[in-house]
Amino acid sequence: MNNPLADRIRPTEISEIVGQKHLLSPGKALYNMIENGEVPNLIFYGPSGVGKTTVAQIIANKTKRALRKLNGTTASTNDIKSIVAEIDTFTAPNGILLYLDEIQYFNKRQQQTLLEFIENGKITLIASTTENPYFYVYSAILSRSTVFEFKSISAEEIIPAVKRGFVFLSEENSIEIEYDEAVLKKIAYGCGGDVRKALNSVENCYFATPVKDGKKVVTLETAQELAQKSSLRYDKDGDEHYDIVSAYQKSMRGSDPDAAVHYLARLLEAGDLPSACRRLMVCACEDVGLAYPQIIPIVKAAVDIAQAVGLPEAEIPLADAVILVATSPKSNSGNNAIKAAMSDVRKGNSGPIPRQLQNKHFDGEDAEVKGQHYIYPHDYPNHYTYQQYLPDAIKDRKYYEFGSNKNEQAYKAYWDRIKGKNDDK
Repeated sequence: MNNPLADRIRPTEISEIVGQKHLLSPGKALYNMIENGEVPNLIFYGPSGVGKTTVAQIIANKTKRALRKLNGTTASTNDIKSIVAEIDTFTAPNGILLYLDEIQYFNKRQQQTLLEFIENGKITLIASTTENPYFYVYSAILSRSTVFEFKSISAEEIIPAVKRGFVFLSEENSIEIEYDEAVLKKIAYGCGGDVRKALNSVENCYFATPVKDGKKVVTLETAQELAQKSSLRYDKDGDEHYDIVSAYQKSMRGSDPDAAVHYLARLLEAGDLPSACRRLMVCACEDVGLAYPQIIPIVKAAVDIAQAVGLPEAEIPLADAVILVATSPKSNSGNNAIKAAMSDVRKGNSGPIPRQLQNKHFDGEDAEVKGQHYIYPHDYPNHYTYQQYLPDAIKDRKYYEFGSNKNEQAYKAYWDRIKGKNDDK
């Protein structure tokens, strides 16, 4: 009974996992992969205690592969080599499924060590991270993997797991355990969407409750004393963490510093520094953007300070930055421009790059017009002269529209003046 309760009652079937219905319901892509017993390299991204490790173990059982585990905070390149040495041996006849927890702590060289074996299929990688993999995982690993986002679990979904924990302890120790619904709710709502924390609290309550008249009666007072402090991924009604994150960004976008600081406080009380930093940087670029472009390095500097000093001191630079973003002029012109451009690219609206922009200075024999004919803007007044930059098929497309803020209107006035004199279309 040395293993934590969460390990002793870890689900062995997908149907036993609480939460993650967006991934594990019948018909969903990940569900189908697991049921078919064939999975690609995967990256599981999400908060702690939401089932990432459990799903990896179920996959290992389904695929009949040898499961090996490494943690990015402690593993070395030698640990990887030891696993590689098992390939094609009797200990791993069907290949190896490597579960690499906290992959963001592996440096680029360590991640590169895995590439050869990921590509030839000898190792199937399932990596997990609490950080955004697009920021922290080596691009070559990302390009060979499918990313699935695990979400925080609602309190209502955790209640059955808490109840199951008490039932398991009762059967394991052959003793009756009594508790009421308020105890279950206190533990479920106090764990911040983390099933592991909830089950740790169940076990703590069991150990802290004396036997009376041949049974243990877990009281609400005991649960209140021992339940993990809420990570505040939920409000008082049990709303999910992602609602708080959404409200946080929308409050900054809506120029309400009081609301923005409130939701920042809830994230920091939850210990969710990554989400607070990530959404802050996104908002600075997406919602302030070109109305005050200097805000981007300012916010990045505040985030760097916050990550360097950690909590609780991190709340100070983050509060400064959040208030700055909330009270700054707003423009989403850059965001609109890239979305419009991405839409064209995804629809196939592109075409060959104009000859004058290509990275070559020679012509084939079949070229009707010889020469690259690139015009060097710095040779002209105001460092500008007209030439075509977009492909022929979309040469008249307009993605960017100047915002109405003072900053972008100043840019517009400048370019209206310059281009009006130099455009010779």
